[in-house]
Amino acid sequence: MFDVVIIGSGPAGLTAAIYGRRAGLSVLVLEKAPMSGGQLINTYEVDNYPGLQGMSGFDMGMKFREHAESMEAEFAEGEVLEIRLHGETKEVVTKNHVYEARAIIIAAGATHSRLDVPGEEELRGRGVSYCATCDGAFFRDKITAVAGGGDVAVEDAIFLSRFCKKVYLIHRRDQLRAAEMLQQKLFALSNVEILWDSTVEKISGLEQVEHISIRNKQTGEESELKVDGVFIAVGIRPQSESYTSLVEMDKMGYLVAGEDCRTNVEGIFAAGDIRTKDLRQVVTAVADGANAVNSVQKYFLSK
Repeated sequence: MFDVVIIGSGPAGLTAAIYGRRAGLSVLVLEKAPMSGGQLINTYEVDNYPGLQGMSGFDMGMKFREHAESMEAEFAEGEVLEIRLHGETKEVVTKNHVYEARAIIIAAGATHSRLDVPGEEELRGRGVSYCATCDGAFFRDKITAVAGGGDVAVEDAIFLSRFCKKVYLIHRRDQLRAAEMLQQKLFALSNVEILWDSTVEKISGLEQVEHISIRNKQTGEESELKVDGVFIAVGIRPQSESYTSLVEMDKMGYLVAGEDCRTNVEGIFAAGDIRTKDLRQVVTAVADGANAVNSVQKYFLSK
């Protein structure tokens, strides 16, 4: 029996582990991936975390993990199949184990959204990627395309421009949604071309990506673009499938919880990218981890 089982080992989950141990609680961090850090480890450079400007996301994720381990938080690997409620006791069920806890913090995060176009799944890992910092080095001196118009898409295009011969940024609107500073960096790059009002309709190739089909939304014109790789950065979706019958969710599948991270189920809390919030950044995930533990302590005191 643990005081708290934390589902997920991204910034929110690891911060909750640190704060939980500082509060004297017994803590288990349950992670699905073989490496801690969540989405953070796929970020080439973190430029907006106070005091750690320019640190790679991977290094920051490892620092968070090391801190949690130094506080003697326990870790286990496993994918959550369901959560069972037995009064004040909760059971977290994985394929091989059932963990009991007095409280649960769900910090399972979010994952990459897909284009859902022909060829995307078939060529995944063979030119189709969702992580430029993970796979970009394979495309040195080649031609790549990035689909999207937010911060991640623009960051990916900037990153790829450092070693790719040519980078296309394909965006369905006539202006980007990325931060102004990122846009300025992007517009200054000579080997990046933006295709406005355009969508990727198909990804083609025999063994590897060879070209993509593009449609201009204004004219309806379709064309083929020769590329060696496609990086898809069109948003994220919460990893909340295991909790659909457990707690209240919004129409996008995010767990409904305020700044105190309380869900509508007593003793269950949501932190990080998986909960309803306006801004999903490392700094807000870390804040969620702290707030969630604070709410857990108040919950215990009320019993």
